[in-house]
Amino acid sequence: MTARVLEHPPAEEIRLEEVLHALADPARLEIVRFLAVSGAEVPCSAIDLAVSKSTTTHHYRVLREAGVITQVYRGTSKMNGLRRADLDRLFPGLLDSVVSAVEGQRADTAPATPPTP
Repeated sequence: MTARVLEHPPAEEIRLEEVLHALADPARLEIVRFLAVSGAEVPCSAIDLAVSKSTTTHHYRVLREAGVITQVYRGTSKMNGLRRADLDRLFPGLLDSVVSAVEGQRADTAPATPPTP
């Protein structure tokens, strides 16, 4: 049986406009934030997105084809990782800025914690 291999752009073919397009969607930003914070490869199911399975698949594909993430099959799981080294080399500070901005937005929209009596 042949292993399934997904195509990824070589680092030298990653383009800023494609990366920015991939990051221009809230669901894809959440995927990138989750991967950046976890610092590890995770299966698709580890990231809870409020969209259908087919839409989730689309978001992962956009990120992979733009060169933002890697996807590899490990058994029956598709594992996802951030291409941090490539992106940091090509666009220094971009990922850190994006993740920081997303984290800031999450903090701004988080429900207030009621005071303890």
